[in-house]
Amino acid sequence: MRLAALPLLIAPFLLPALAQASTLSVCTEASPDGFDVVQYNSLTTTNASADVLMNRLVDFDTASGKLVPSLAESWTVSEDGLTYDFTLRSNVSFHTTPYFTPTRQLTADDVLFSFQRMLNADHPWHAVAASGYPHAQSMQWPSLIKNVEKTGEHSLRITLNRPDATFLAILSMGFASIYSAEYADQLLAAGKQELLNSQPVGTGPFVLKRFQKDAVIRYSANPNYFAGKPAVDNLIYAITPDANVRLQKLRRGECQIALSPKPQDIQAIKNDPNLQSAHTAAFMTAFVGINSQHAPLDKPQVRQAINLAFDKASYLQAVFENSAEVANGPYPANTWSYNSELPGYAHDPQKAKALLKEAGLENGFNTTIWTRPSGSLLNPNPSMGAQLLQADLAEVGIKADIRVIEWGELIRRAKAGEHDLLFMGWAGDNGDPDNFLTPQFSCASVESGLNFARYCDPTLDKLISDGKANSDQAERSRLYKEAQRIIQEQALWLPLAHPTAYALLSKKVSGYTVSPFGRVDFSKVQVSR
Repeated sequence: MRLAALPLLIAPFLLPALAQASTLSVCTEASPDGFDVVQYNSLTTTNASADVLMNRLVDFDTASGKLVPSLAESWTVSEDGLTYDFTLRSNVSFHTTPYFTPTRQLTADDVLFSFQRMLNADHPWHAVAASGYPHAQSMQWPSLIKNVEKTGEHSLRITLNRPDATFLAILSMGFASIYSAEYADQLLAAGKQELLNSQPVGTGPFVLKRFQKDAVIRYSANPNYFAGKPAVDNLIYAITPDANVRLQKLRRGECQIALSPKPQDIQAIKNDPNLQSAHTAAFMTAFVGINSQHAPLDKPQVRQAINLAFDKASYLQAVFENSAEVANGPYPANTWSYNSELPGYAHDPQKAKALLKEAGLENGFNTTIWTRPSGSLLNPNPSMGAQLLQADLAEVGIKADIRVIEWGELIRRAKAGEHDLLFMGWAGDNGDPDNFLTPQFSCASVESGLNFARYCDPTLDKLISDGKANSDQAERSRLYKEAQRIIQEQALWLPLAHPTAYALLSKKVSGYTVSPFGRVDFSKVQVSR
C-alpha cells in the first residue's frame, strides 16, 4: 500500500518543477555538416556547433564593434605585433554528457590541442579532418603561426611569423573554438576519433542531446556555463528547409523563432498580434562565383560579359523584394576600405555580346548554373534567381543549364572546383574587410576550397597579405581598395546583393538580437508563458 501511494505523494512536488522547464524552438533552414566545426565552412554548421556548444578565446561584440573577453579574460600584444599572451578564465567547465565526464576544468592544454591539431600535420588528430581545415588553411595559419606554447596552467603565448592585423578578430570565428584535450585523448585511446563530429563536447551555453539529420537537433542548457545558465532549459533546432513552412510553424507555435524568412514573410506578419520581426544590416554578400579555372570562364572578357548580361535590378526586386542593397563588390558600402570609385557593371547586353565576340565566342557557349534547392538569407528564392540568370545569359548567346544540388553536396563539390557558375553567399565573422578578401580571393584559399572563383593572382595575393601585415588602417584601406579594383576588373564574381538580416519571432520571445554576421546567440533568450 505504501509503495503504491508513494508516487501520489511525490507527484505534486514534481509537477511544478517540470512545469517550469522552458523550451525554445528555432526553425532553421538546413542540417549542419557535422559538429566538428573546424572541418567545415558553412554558416549552418557554425550556428549548430560553435555558436551554441563552444567558445573561443575572444568574442566580437556587434553592439560596440569591439573584441571582448570570452575564454581568455585578458590578453596583451607585443609592440612588433608578433607575440600574443592570453590569460584564461579559471572557472570554465566542459560539458558532462553520457559519453564524457570531465575530471578537470579548462586549461591551456585545451587551447594547445585545439590549435596544434589544425597547424601540425604530424599531430595525431590532424588527419581526422579528411578534407582539411578550410578556414585555418585559407587564413594561412600554418605559415602564420610560429608557435603556441603553454606559459602556465591558465596562460599561453601565440607567436606569429609575421604581423597580422586581423589575427585577434579571426580568433572570434567559429573555427577557432576550443575543444577538450581530455575528451580528445579519450577518443584517441579508444580509436574513435570520428565521434568528435557526432558527439561533441564544448564549454558553451548548451549541451548536445540528439541530432536527427534533416529533422531536429536537441540541446539542453549547460547548468555550469561560466557566463551563467541560459534562460531556457531546452533548445530545439527544427530543421525546416522551406521558408513557408517555417512561417507556418511559427504561427502554430511550433517554433518561437524562424530564421532566414523570405522578404514577403516580413510583410505578412506585420498585422499578426502574436508575431514580431527583428533585423539588422548584414555584413554579407550574395554573389555568383565564376570558376576562372573552367574554359571559357578563364577569359576576363567572358566573366565581364556575364556581369554585363545580368539585369541585377530586376533580380533584386524579384528575389529580395527590395530588402537588400545592390552589391558592387565583395563587401557592403559601409565597410571601411570600401572602394566607392569603382564603376561596377551596368546592365548592357550589347556590350556583353561585343566582349564575347572579342573573346572568340560570337556564337556563345554552354555552361552550368549551380544553386541550392531551398531558400536562405543570401538566396531567398534559388529557383527564381537561377532562372533569371539563365534567361539573361541566353539573351547574349550563353546557354546555361541549371543544376539544383542539395546544400551539403553543393558545398563539397564547389570546394572541389566542380562548378561553373555558383549561387553562393559569404558572411563576414567580424567587421574586418579581410574577412572577405583572404577566404574568397587568396591563393591559399584556392587550395582550401573557399575561393569559389578559383583565382590565384600574385599581385592580388600580395595586396591582401600586405594589408593583413599592416597595422595602419589608412594604409590597409589603400591596399584593399586596389585589391577591389583587380577583383572587379577581373570580374571574379557576379556580385548580387547585401541583404538585411531578419528573424521572425513570437512575441513571447525576448532577448534575441539578429547578428550582422549570421551568428546566433540563444543564451539570454527568454520565452514567456
